[in-house]
Amino acid sequence: MAKKVFELDFLGRKIVVETGELAKQANGSVLVRYGDTVILTATVMGHTPITQDFFPLTVLYQEKLYSVGKIPGGFIKREGRPTDEATLAARIIDRPIRPMFDENFRNEVQVINTVLSVEQDCSPIMTALFGSSLALGISDIPFDGPVAGVVVGKIGKEYIINPTVEQAEQSTLNLTVAGTKEAICMVEAGAKEVSEKEMLEALMFGHEHIKKLCAFQEKIIKEIGKEKVEVELAHIDEEVEKAVKEFATDRMYKALSSKKTKLEKYADIDKVKEDTLENFAEVYGECENCEELLGQVKKVVDSIEGLVVRRMITDDKTRTDGRKMDEIRPLSAMIDLLPRTHGSAVFTRGETQSLATTTLGSLEENQILDGIGIEPNKRFMLHYNFPQFSVGEVGRYGSPGRREIGHGALGERALLQVMPDEKEFPYTVRVVSEILESNGSSSQATICAGCLSLMAAGVPIKAPVAGIAMGLITSEDGKKYTILTDIQGLEDHMGDMDFKVAGTREGITALQMDIKIKGVTEKILKEALAQAKKARLEILDVMAEVIPEPRLELSKYAPKISKLQINPEKIKDVIGKGGEMITKIILEASNVTSVNDVNAVKVDLQDDGTVLIYHQDQEIIDRTREMIEEVVREVVPGEIYNGKVTKVEDFGCFVELWPGTEGLVHVSQLSWDRVDKPSSMFKVGDEIIVKSLGYDNKGRLNLSRKEALPKPKRLEEEKPAKKEDKKEAKEEKKATKKTTKKATKKED
Repeated sequence: MAKKVFELDFLGRKIVVETGELAKQANGSVLVRYGDTVILTATVMGHTPITQDFFPLTVLYQEKLYSVGKIPGGFIKREGRPTDEATLAARIIDRPIRPMFDENFRNEVQVINTVLSVEQDCSPIMTALFGSSLALGISDIPFDGPVAGVVVGKIGKEYIINPTVEQAEQSTLNLTVAGTKEAICMVEAGAKEVSEKEMLEALMFGHEHIKKLCAFQEKIIKEIGKEKVEVELAHIDEEVEKAVKEFATDRMYKALSSKKTKLEKYADIDKVKEDTLENFAEVYGECENCEELLGQVKKVVDSIEGLVVRRMITDDKTRTDGRKMDEIRPLSAMIDLLPRTHGSAVFTRGETQSLATTTLGSLEENQILDGIGIEPNKRFMLHYNFPQFSVGEVGRYGSPGRREIGHGALGERALLQVMPDEKEFPYTVRVVSEILESNGSSSQATICAGCLSLMAAGVPIKAPVAGIAMGLITSEDGKKYTILTDIQGLEDHMGDMDFKVAGTREGITALQMDIKIKGVTEKILKEALAQAKKARLEILDVMAEVIPEPRLELSKYAPKISKLQINPEKIKDVIGKGGEMITKIILEASNVTSVNDVNAVKVDLQDDGTVLIYHQDQEIIDRTREMIEEVVREVVPGEIYNGKVTKVEDFGCFVELWPGTEGLVHVSQLSWDRVDKPSSMFKVGDEIIVKSLGYDNKGRLNLSRKEALPKPKRLEEEKPAKKEDKKEAKEEKKATKKTTKKATKKED
C-alpha cells in the first residue's frame, strides 16, 4: 500500500495520520501526529483461536524516554518494566476497545503503541487510543469500532477539550472519556468536588467531540481499510445448550437466591457446575468428541450463572443477597488499630474489608518519576494490595499487577483532591490499603479506609471522602435495565457496567466507568450519578461517627516539623564545602555518627530559602534549628560580637563570630596602641570582643577590636596635634594602608 496522509483540524490543533510507510508487516499500523506528539500503533492477530474460554487481547503503551529528550535514570540506561503511568495508559486504551470485539472471538490480538515524540500539551495517551482504534479499523482484524477519547477540563464555567498543561493546572476537572459515535464506553476522572450535574455536562460535552474523531476514522477506514477476515468463533451446539439449561437452570437459581455468605454461596454454585459436568460426562461418555462437548457444557453452565443473575434483577427485581436495588451492605469502621503507625483504619462493607495505614515523611522522601510526564516527583501516594487470601484462595505473590496499580491510582486520585498543599502541610504522605476481604468494590473501600487513616494521622484534609460502586444489569432483549448500588462480586462479574464514584458531601472527586456492552446513554449516567450520591452520603455519615474531622495533633511516632525561612544566598553556607556544614549540623544535633542513621534529623533545603527540619524528638529539631540559625545569622555593621581567634598572622587576626562566619581584625584595629606583633597579644582559641565594620567590595568581613573597646582617657585628653604631628600621622596612615594592602594580597 502506498503512503497515505490524512489531516483533521481538531479544535485548532492538527491530527495527521500516516499509513503505508511504517510497520507494513503488521495487520494494521498507523503513525498518528497530534501537534508534536507522535505515536506509532501496530496491531497483529494470531492465525488460530486459543482453546481457553476468553478473548486474549493485549494492549501495550511503550514509553520511550527519547520522546522527551531524556536518558533513563539508574544503572541500566534503557527502558525497563513499564512505569505505573504507562500501565494505566494501557488500561485506558484497553477498556474502550475490548467491548468492540465479538464475545466469542478467540484469536489472540496485540495492540502495540510506541511513544516516539511527546508535546506535553497534546496528550500521548489520547493519541495512542485514537491510533489503536484506527489501526484495528483499517486492518483485516474483525473490530466493531471506531472508538476515540478526549480529556475534558473546566475553568470557571467553560469546558475545555484536551486542555494544555497550563489550562490543566487551573482546571477543577480532569475527565478522560471514550466512546463510539452512539454512546460512552469508558470514563476516568479526578475532580475538585464538582457536582453531579457538572460531571454529566462534561461527559456529554466530551462525547460530542468524540463523534468528530470517530467520523474522521470512518473516512480513513472507508478509503484504505482492508476487508475483514472471517475467523472461527467459539461455538456452542444448540442441543447441548438446550439440554444443559434444562438440567442446571433451576439448580443455579436455587444456589444464587439463598441467603448464605459469599463463600457458602460460591460453594453451592460450584456444586451445581460439578453435578452438571458429572451428569453430562455420563451422557456423552461414549462420544468421539466427548472432551469438546464437555467443554461446551462448562461454557453453558457458566453462562447460566450470569443469565440467572440477570433475570433475578431485571425481571424479579431481587438481588442474590436479598438487598433492594439501592441498598448498601452493612457498614462498619474503626481507627487506631495499629499503635506504631502514624494513622490506621479499617473499613468494612459487607464482605469487603480494607485496612489502610498512613505514613508521614519528609519532602525528600517523595517519589521520583522517571517517565515522559512533566511531573518529576509526587508527594502523595496510595498503594493498593490484593492478597489471594482476601477471597479465600491460594495464588502467586509478586510485584503488583495492572489491577492493583489501577485500583491504587483510582484511590489516590479520589483523595488527592482534598489533600493539603505542600506549604500548608510539608510532608510526603503514603497511604497503603491492604484488602483483607473482598466481595466487590474493594477500591472504594480503600478510599473510605484511606480517608479515615489520613484523618487519624492528623493530615488536615479539606473534607472526608467516600466511594461507592454502581452496577448496571440489562435484560436479555436490551429493553430494560436496572442500576444497582454497592455491587458485590457476582453482580460485577455478571453485570454490564462497573461505575465507581467517590467524593465529599459537596461533590465528586473521582469517577471510573468500565462496561462490557458497547455504550451507555446519558439517561443511565444521570440515574447512576444520582443513586451514587445518595449512597455516598450514607457512607460519610458512618465514617463521621468514628472520626468527624482530622486530628489536630500528629502521632507521637510521626516526624515533627519546624519551618525556617533564610536568605536563599545563605543556602550554600548551610550546606558548606562538600556538604561539610550540613553533615556537621545533622551529626551534632542528632548525636549520631552517620547521616544515614534512622535517628538522624532530616533537613530539607529548598531553593527559595525554606528550610524544613523533621524528627520525632522536638529537642533535636530545636537544636538543629539553633545551629542553622547560627550559620545564617547576618552580621550587622556597628554591632559588637564575641568571637574566637582562628588564625594569627603578622597583618592581623582572623576571628570566627559563629560557625561559617569569619572576619579579619587588621593589626591596626587590634588596639588603640600600636601593635607590632599580633601573636604577642593573641593565640588561636582566644576569645575576643570585636565590632563589625561591614563588608568590603569583595564581600570580606572587616572587624575591629579597637572600636569595641572604650577609647583611653589619655587619648581623649591629648591636645590637637601640631603640624609635624599631623604629618607623622599621615605617614603612619600611609604605612598602615600599605601593610593592609599587602595583607589582603596574602589573604587572597
